[in-house]
Amino acid sequence: MTKADSIIRALDLMFPNARVELHHQNPFELLIAVVLSAQTTDVSVNKVTLELFKAYPDANAMANADLKALEIHLRSIGLYRNKAKHIKALSQALIDHHEGVVPNDREALEALAGVGRKTANVVLSNAFGVPAFAVDTHVARVSIRLGIAKETDSVRTIEEKLMTIFPKDKWQTLHHQMIFFGRYHCLAKSPKCGHCPLYQLCVFSQKKPYEGF
Repeated sequence: MTKADSIIRALDLMFPNARVELHHQNPFELLIAVVLSAQTTDVSVNKVTLELFKAYPDANAMANADLKALEIHLRSIGLYRNKAKHIKALSQALIDHHEGVVPNDREALEALAGVGRKTANVVLSNAFGVPAFAVDTHVARVSIRLGIAKETDSVRTIEEKLMTIFPKDKWQTLHHQMIFFGRYHCLAKSPKCGHCPLYQLCVFSQKKPYEGF
């Protein structure tokens, strides 16, 4: 069994139903939620979007929103002033260039305010079913600890290595599973090494003794 097969099997066992945890009902809401999630937990984002999406349900409403009103909605999350500007600007861009509809094209997505490659990957994968492997802090940490990537690798390099080692039809599922694995098991400060099914593959220098899975 290859290393990739072992990882797939372990994560399928641990997190068979892993999925995006940002609450959304359409591509627009997903796009906004992912932009807001930068340096902020999904839980925090879900709290603010509950009311935000009621007040501004589409690109037209968001583009015409008062900036201060947006800031009030977002003030409980990090970088809220910049994020308010981004979601208003990207909503206006959707109106101006895409008839208010979120594009399913990477270049078009990355041209929007506040949208980088990771955000574009999340939207493409989850909203449109386009195979993509978004790399956040959890995915990066897990990739390094499992010896897929190096500490010195850029996010783009990690993404490319993941796309090379894993089958394309597994990218979307594995993206979520690796996030769950990093968020709930292979934590940054207190990883649950003692009961990890991937212990033998782990190259983390500070891993704790194995106790059995």
